Formats: sequence, C-alpha cells, structure tokens
Amino acid sequence: MSIGDSFQTKQISGLYTRLMRDEVLAELTDKDGNPELRVYCHVSGGFILGTAKWRDDIFRRELPLVLEAIRYGDRVIFENNTELDKCPVNICFKSTYSAYNRNEDWGIIADYK
Repeated sequence: MSIGDSFQTKQISGLYTRLMRDEVLAELTDKDGNPELRVYCHVSGGFILGTAKWRDDIFRRELPLVLEAIRYGDRVIFENNTELDKCPVNICFKSTYSAYNRNEDWGIIADYK
C-alpha cells in the first residue's frame, strides 16, 4: 500500500502487475462539493490472466479487506478529519464486458473501520 497525491505508476507497471492487473487503485475525490472515495478494479480488457467472472469474484470477495486496509492505512487522516469517515465509497469495476463494467455504492468509509 502506498499513500500519496498520485498513483505509483512505476510500482504498478512491472510485468507481473501488467499480466495480473490485480492492483486496487483508490483516490479521495470531490463529488458535487463532497468527498468520495473512488476505488478502481481492472476486471477485464487488455492482456490479463483470468476470465472476467473469475476476477470479478475475487475482487468482490477481497474488497472489504482492501477497504479496511485503506481505512487503517489512512487512519491519521480520518482521525484528524472526522467528517471524511462519512464519505461514500464508490467502486469502479472496469471491464470490456458490460456485465462487469459498472460503478457501485459500497457504503461509507466508516463501515470499514
């Protein structure tokens, strides 16, 4: 896990990562003047291993733990800005297949304390 003002593109551009595309990228954004945690999961498209259904199942199973890790890793930010615990979590599943290409509301970040 790395925390910063930009994605660690060098870290996620290695051969293994390009084949697996199992990284989860997240950013705190502004939506209509309110904070929102946007999380990106690459389900299919490009040269990756595994079917879209298989990858979607893995992401869905592991995302609660990933969100807990994000909330824990950024705990100082949340402790110093308690209003951020109320920000919605929007998961962006990216896929070349319409059945798996969608955005979903996953509650608020405080759900993952």
